[in-house]
Amino acid sequence: MGETLSSVIRFVYLIAIIIVILGASLTYAIQSFLRREREHNEDSSRESRIALIGIILAIAVASFAYRWLVGHHLEQTSALFIGLPTTLAIIVVLAGRPKSATGMACMVTALALLISGIFLGEGFVCILMASPIFFGVAALIGGAIDTTRKLRKKNEITMSCLILVLMIPMSLEGVIPRFSFPREQSVSVERVIAGNAQDIRQSLASIPKFDSKLPTYLRLGFPRPLNVAGEGLNVGDERVIHFAGGEGKPGDLVLKITEADDHHVIFRAVSDTSHVAHWLSWESAEVEWSELDPKRTRVGWRMRYHRSLDPAWYFGPWERYAVRLATNYLVENVAAPHR
Repeated sequence: MGETLSSVIRFVYLIAIIIVILGASLTYAIQSFLRREREHNEDSSRESRIALIGIILAIAVASFAYRWLVGHHLEQTSALFIGLPTTLAIIVVLAGRPKSATGMACMVTALALLISGIFLGEGFVCILMASPIFFGVAALIGGAIDTTRKLRKKNEITMSCLILVLMIPMSLEGVIPRFSFPREQSVSVERVIAGNAQDIRQSLASIPKFDSKLPTYLRLGFPRPLNVAGEGLNVGDERVIHFAGGEGKPGDLVLKITEADDHHVIFRAVSDTSHVAHWLSWESAEVEWSELDPKRTRVGWRMRYHRSLDPAWYFGPWERYAVRLATNYLVENVAAPHR
């Protein structure tokens, strides 16, 4: 019941944001249209119609480009997160020739993101995480065009071509292997936990219980671990973690123990059908513990994973942050002795 209520609240909140932003955008567009009508009569009317055509054309091209990228399994690459907003911004500022290229590019980007959430099936987390880079690209391109106009260099097409030349290499990360950065990543957490080494081992051997509240960031719409099957610390023992809620369909992460002794254990990922696999692929969880005294034990937990999202400079830190939060959560809920 609580999970359902939380999902409803998030949905209502997202719809409210969409209504507010869309209403504000439409109001701004209508007011701009009417103001230009009053100021410039027929010339302004023609410019407004051209601007509207530019917006429609840009969003249409972005929609087709998105579908093409998804159809070619490139929706996790920089072609989507940099190439698409670059194309969107350049089309709208050239077709519409607005007074403020930056404002128009950002407004159309907002509309495109809202449309993606409503009609293209993108979830709250995807829109939330992708919006800064989309708006950043739009502001960069719009700012360059505005600067060109202020300097009285009116060859905007030349400037747009130069921007494309600069942005194309950045858009190829994940599309062409040699343009990609290393994907194998690891995050380590070390904590001192109350209990002796035997307590820690017994806790790791039992069925994990995720009773405590997840960190705020991991509650934004990510799939959540609801229950776990499997116990023991012998080689070959498995853990099956069921994820549901948030984005995507429910699925299971299956881990198998490949190494184990009195002071360490390695869980390797066998399969993952949860929506988490859309962003990264788990490889292993390595746990080591050493007793400091009869009441305290140092526990080290290392998560190894394969980064799936590009560009690395943007999504890499986000993924590391999420994995670090998840690792701390595992230490507290899986390694620490149950009270």
